[in-house]
This record gives sequence, C-alpha cells and structure tokens, in this order.
Amino acid sequence: MTAAARPEAQPEITVEIMVEAGDWPDVGSLLAAAARTAWSAVGDGAPASVSVALTDDDGIRRLNRAFRDRDKATDVLSFPAGEPAVAEDELLLGDIALALDFIRKEAALENKSFENHLTHLFVHGLLHLLGYDHVDAAEAVEMEQAETEILALLGIGDPYAGREIDSDGK
Repeated sequence: MTAAARPEAQPEITVEIMVEAGDWPDVGSLLAAAARTAWSAVGDGAPASVSVALTDDDGIRRLNRAFRDRDKATDVLSFPAGEPAVAEDELLLGDIALALDFIRKEAALENKSFENHLTHLFVHGLLHLLGYDHVDAAEAVEMEQAETEILALLGIGDPYAGREIDSDGK
C-alpha cells in the first residue's frame, strides 16, 4: 500500500454520554462522528474526551440559571475544563449539555432535521470547549466559518445560509 492509499488515522476523541432527562433517541454514533470530524479539523490531534449531558428543557434551564444567571431554557451549554486538563493521557475538553425539547422545537421552526440541528449544536458546543466564542462580530464570523466547514465535512449544509449571525452567534 502506498502512502497515498493509506487511510488517514481517525483522531482519538471519546464522547461520554449521559442521558439525564428526556426520551432521547440513540445519538451516540452521530455525536461521535461529529466529534471526530471537528477534532480532526480544529483539534491538536492528541487523545481527548468530551462529556455530554442529554437533558430536557427543565434540566438545561437549571444549568443556565446556576452557571449563567439566565433563568430560561436554551439549546446547548458548554463548560470548558480549563487548561491544561489531562487525565489518563487524555485531554479533557469539558462538558456539553443539550436540551431535547428545545432542539426539536428549533429544528421544526427552522425546517431542519433533528439530527442535523443536533449535530450543529454539538459542534457549536465543542468549538466553545476549544476556545471559540462569539462575543464580538469577528469572533462570531470565525466560529461560524469553523462550524460551517465541519458540518460540510459531515454532509450537512450551511446552517447560517441566508441569515446574519445574531448576538448569540447562532
């Protein structure tokens, strides 16, 4: 086998999923594929892990209130582990929380499949763990471009097509 014919090594990233609330479908392989693609595109290639809490609107509302002083549900929250956070030779990126009902409602309102919208929000959350943000317009554009490129690699169209980035960068 020539070097050009060798398959690329898959980036090592583990997605640990805990269903905290809600009647979630099996999304493990979907999130694992998104994590590998994102880590390959913007990560440093070292073995890494991310924890994902799958919850409902009430669960994410409690997290949003406790950690962001916002008493409302949202779609995704990210909690970076900080630098450097390493355990058992793995870089611990942090935690992502996703709200089933909120994501389903958004997907329906935006005429997107649940799976594609969930993947987008997971990638959005993962980019936050990697230091991306959308506090100002320049950061928002950079984050949007990274999301769009990663989603394209996954066969998902530009989630921002035809609209400007809002103040939340989504």
